[in-house]
Formats: sequence, structure tokens, C-alpha cells
Amino acid sequence: MKKRILCALLAVVLCACALAGCSREPVESTTFAMDTVMNFTLYGGWDREKTKETRDWMTSRLAYCDEMFSATDENSDIAQVNRAAGQPVELKNPTAELLSQALELCRVTDGALDITAYPAVKAWGFTQEEHRVPSEEELAELAARIDYSAVKLDGNTITLPEGVEIDLGAVAKGFAGDWLAQQVRNIYPGEDSALLDLGQSTIVAVGSKPGGKPWRIGVVDPAQPESYFAVVELVDMAMGTSGGYQRYFEQDGITYWHILDPDTAAPARSGLASVTVVAPSALTCDGLSTALFVMGLEEGAAFWRNHPELEFDVIFVTEDGEIYRTAGLEGRFSLAEGYTDREVTLLE
Repeated sequence: MKKRILCALLAVVLCACALAGCSREPVESTTFAMDTVMNFTLYGGWDREKTKETRDWMTSRLAYCDEMFSATDENSDIAQVNRAAGQPVELKNPTAELLSQALELCRVTDGALDITAYPAVKAWGFTQEEHRVPSEEELAELAARIDYSAVKLDGNTITLPEGVEIDLGAVAKGFAGDWLAQQVRNIYPGEDSALLDLGQSTIVAVGSKPGGKPWRIGVVDPAQPESYFAVVELVDMAMGTSGGYQRYFEQDGITYWHILDPDTAAPARSGLASVTVVAPSALTCDGLSTALFVMGLEEGAAFWRNHPELEFDVIFVTEDGEIYRTAGLEGRFSLAEGYTDREVTLLE
């Protein structure tokens, strides 16, 4: 837990250092939601009390997201769907909207992201942190049940085949980040300047820093998660990272992480240590970072080339420590102090 909190706070620490000397006093907030620590920093020439009200609204919205999207909260929309035993369930509007976007990402990634992997996540013990290694027979049975195309969503009504369960953990924080960022833009049009750190490397930069400079966000070194190896500059963009270092356990000298390959129901062994995605949408960042981690470097780079409509760029780090970045990050990516001698391969 301490390691996850350190990783979640890295970007905020970096930005706080970069903002030293700023004349506009921020309104800040720290909360725990969606199983992680979140930090919000709101800047601008706004009425301070109004800004505090916005911060409080954001905290309450996150609690609402937890109530709707959590697979482990028995009263949530998702838990009700998973208990429905094949019967249709009527969803609240935000849950239906999130599911629609998540299923589209499942489709476009050809199932590398699959929200029906929840039974496998439970089997590995990642939901309650009671870890175990399933047998090959159990994994084969679990993999046969993972199929996002079995989810039928008609408006706000969802139907799952009996035995299929869903989990929105790979996209829920991103959806919440997009939702909160849009609220900030709506309340303060033309004056918006905020950094929303939703924990575990999901960041939304609203506008630029006061004064017009980009937000500078650290990218965690998967080999040393207390450090960042690179800096990405963001203006009105989001960033999300998936890596084996974020949640894992070790047994008999083998490391098992929480990012599962839908084809095997086991931890994805793609040769990657982390994937960072930069895009206008935080949901896109979170969902694609998971999918690209499953795909691996070669297939992930091809996916980037073949899907310009998604407007995203990527930083890949392999298990051997090699760094690759896509061409769209030119001028926005730089190596951090202590890493400037590392080679970065450009993907075009």
C-alpha cells in the first residue's frame, strides 16, 4: 500500500516543485476513493469559496462513482449485474455511459482489454488481496468465460449470461477523471487550471499551469517505483500508466501481477514492465494502457499506428529496461535527472 501511495503522489510532488513561486494560491484536496489516494489541485483567478465548493463536489462525485462502479460493493450497479444470474438489470445513467465506452474499447482492442475478466481477477485473489495461483485446469475454465461480446447493453439495460461477471477497474478512474475535469471546465470557462491525480498513475491536466506553461508529470520507473525516469508535459490532456509493479504478489520466486491476459486468465507476459498512454481522455488512457500491456511492444506499436482516430501516444518500457516512445510526444517528453544517459527508441 505504501508503494502505491508513493507512486500516486509522484506526479503531484513533481508539479508542486515546478509551481514553486506561483502567485496564485491553489485550493487542494486529498481523498481516498476507488481503492486509492487521490489529490486535486485547483488554480485560477476564481472566487476561492466557489473553488472550495467545486472541490467538495468533486469529492462527493467520487464517492458516488464508488457506489456505482465497484465490483466489491454489494450495493453497486456492477455488483447487482454480477448477481443477476442472466436476468436484465437497469443501470443508472453514468454506469451505462461508462459501460458503453468500455465495451467500445474492448471491441477496438480486439479483447486485449476485456471487462469480463472479473472471475479470473477473483481467482488470483486480487480483489481481497488473498493471493493464490490457480491450477492450469482452473485457468482454462476461467479463460473460456472471458468474452466481452457476451455483454448485451441496450440503452441502460444490461444482460450478462449466467457465469459471466464484469469489472470496470481498468477504466472507472479514467471515466471519473474525465467527468470531474469537464465539470471544472464548465464552471470556469476560459480560466480553468487544475491537476487531478486520481491515483495509481491516472492524471488529468485541465488547461495549463497558471501563467500558461504546461503541467510537468513524472513517469514512474517500473524498476524503481519510488522514482520517475521521464517527464511528460501536458496541456488539457490526460495520462495513464499500467505496470506490473502496481499490484502484484510473489510465490516460489515468481512474480504475478494484476494485469491479466484475457486469453489465458493469467498475468500478461508480454515482455513489458509498464505502458504509459497520453490522450485527451483519461478513460482512453487507462483502458489502452492495460490493453497495450497485454499486447506487448510490437503489437502495441502497430495498434498505435493503425488507430490515429483515438488521438493517443505511448511510452513503452520493457522488462529489460528499454524505453520506446511514439512520435507524437516530440517536444513533450524528456528524460528525468539521473536517466539522461538512457537510450529512447522513437516509434513512427
